[in-house]
This record gives sequence, C-alpha cells and structure tokens, in this order.
Amino acid sequence: MPSVPGRRATAYHVVLASRSPARLTSLQHAGIDPQVIVSGADESRVGGETAAELTSRLAELKGESVLARIRIDGPTVVLSCDSVLDLDGRILGKPHTEEAARQWWYRLRGRSGVLVTGHHVIVLDERSVRRATRVGSTTVTFADLTDDEIAAYAATGEPQRVAGAFTLDGLGGPFITRIVGDPHNVTGLSLPLLRQMLLDVDVAWEGLWRGSLRGSAE
Repeated sequence: MPSVPGRRATAYHVVLASRSPARLTSLQHAGIDPQVIVSGADESRVGGETAAELTSRLAELKGESVLARIRIDGPTVVLSCDSVLDLDGRILGKPHTEEAARQWWYRLRGRSGVLVTGHHVIVLDERSVRRATRVGSTTVTFADLTDDEIAAYAATGEPQRVAGAFTLDGLGGPFITRIVGDPHNVTGLSLPLLRQMLLDVDVAWEGLWRGSLRGSAE
C-alpha cells in the first residue's frame, strides 16, 4: 500500500551487512547512518554461476546471516550487497595480492567490463518480514595504462581490496574513462536501485534518513 500524502513516513533503523567503507560512505552521503554488522558468511563460489547469480546469492547469504544477530527494537531494514567485475564472461572479485592486481590490470587496460552488484534487503516491522533482491549492472571502460602505472597502482594496496581491482571514488578514478549506467553501482551500492527496492516492499526512502527516528518519537 503506498504511503498517504502528508503522513510522516515510518522511520527505520538501517543495518548494513558489509565491511565496505565505500558502501558506508555512500549511505552517509545520502543522509543515512546505518549500523554496520559484518556477516562473516562463506563467500565461496559455485561452479557455473553467472555474475548476476553469484552476486545475488552472496548478497542474500550475507543479509540472512546478519538477520539472526540483530538486537534492535522497532522497524528495521537490513541491507547487504556483493560486487564483481564481469570481463567477457570471466568473473573478477578481489585480487587480494599485489601480483594478482598487476596481472588483472594487464587484461583490463584499454577494455570494458561490467560491474555487477547484487542487492538484498530485509524489512522487519509490525506488519511482516519482507525481502527483495535485485542486481545492478554498470559498464566501465578502463584507460590504456602503462606498465609503470599498473605497477604503481598495485603497489598502493588499493586494488587488492576491491572487486575488479579498481575504484571509481579512490586512487583508481583517473584510470576510468567512461561509465555507462549508475556510477553508484560501481562503488558497490546503487542508491537509485535500493530506493526502488524499498518502494517495492512499501518502505519510503525518507524513513531511512538520519533524524527520522528521533522525529518519529517526538
């Protein structure tokens, strides 16, 4: 049921089931201050999964594993995500090592890939427990980096820690020449997609803004 015009939106606690600083920052910049609870879920891959299937499954796994640990009274939204880069059908998660980051960038430079992010939300309120899962995809084109640039970037340690071995909002930003789709999705959390998912389960976006809980108690 859509919200009634003029009526204050229900205020929700927000739990982010992710250790990603970029996802936390995106939410904070959008006026949302979530509680962070890292899932610790097993992120092993299953053979034959597409990027969309993998990220959807892992996003759901992370969110559901955190759900059992929540100790919050009142309406709550749990948000979890997972991201990978699809490079011509090859799924690239996090390289973890400097050498792997270098090798990945030798393949990435001058080419385009699709950053795929699975999103899962769980809503708990007085009416019910509701869930939604959707996937965002953004095409990213990489600059034709020199070997020296690749070595220098890998040495910073940044690409080892992120999906696809690059960032849009960090040291890797100058190495991205074109984005087709939602840039928020590249940083690990599509805010427009999340808003639509919440609307689908009857949660107003403004109910997540900082101060909304305080205002609902007044």
